[in-house]
Amino acid sequence: MNLLGVLEGLLFVMGDEGVTLNDICNTLNINEAKAKELLTKLKEEYDKDERGIRISYLGDAFKLTTKKEHKEYYQKLIKEKEEILSQAQLEVLAIIAYNEPITRIEIDEIRGISSTYVIKKLLSKDLIKVVGKSDLPGKPNLYKTTKTFLDCFGLASINDLPELEKEEVEEEVPLFKQKML
Repeated sequence: MNLLGVLEGLLFVMGDEGVTLNDICNTLNINEAKAKELLTKLKEEYDKDERGIRISYLGDAFKLTTKKEHKEYYQKLIKEKEEILSQAQLEVLAIIAYNEPITRIEIDEIRGISSTYVIKKLLSKDLIKVVGKSDLPGKPNLYKTTKTFLDCFGLASINDLPELEKEEVEEEVPLFKQKML
């Protein structure tokens, strides 16, 4: 088995949480010296100019991070991506804004599709935030819009949202009272 490849995968899978030396030893069933040797080899590979990531030791864990010398490109991409909201993101934002505070499950019921990924994106863009827990079973998070949301949409407060048009809903008549034509 290629332990170097497995170590690289571990670092990738653990993302921002990172992997401790102890985690590496226990997961790969190797001693500390071997773990340090593998980390050194992988670090040397990532330190080459043609690589865009590196291994950093932050907060007692090893993590894959981007190289500082490429920072301007990452910022450019992030800025471009942040300026564009997808149709799904706009939809979820509207649902939250008009119904806040609201749970993800309530959002999903309104949309008819899972909103987990969209909510994560909106949280990362600071357009929504968790404001507490619902009393529903499982105590799901309650979401609400942020000051950033208000700023982005030029609103002084959530009360400045345009009013929704009320749809006329035909009253349901029980089947036994309906006239047959």
